[in-house]
Amino acid sequence: MQKEEGIDAALIALLALLWQARQEAPVRPWSLAKLAKRAGVQMSTLLRQLNALSSAGLVVVATAESGGGSALLSAAGAELCASVFTAPPAE
Repeated sequence: MQKEEGIDAALIALLALLWQARQEAPVRPWSLAKLAKRAGVQMSTLLRQLNALSSAGLVVVATAESGGGSALLSAAGAELCASVFTAPPAE
């Protein structure tokens, strides 16, 4: 059970990074290298996490034959992140 929670936490942390990227540059994706460095994970781990998020329709990943690539939130991912990471309005 703890392993699943760790995976979930890693995916949430990656979504938070992609949400930060969207706030900084809404239409410009972050490179996979930059995401891996910011997340503090190896590229293989990052790619597995992005694959899971991409399969869920939350992230759009573009990879190049040279080994590079980039990722950004899909519309559904941005909507999810807006509801999760944005503070509720004060009453």
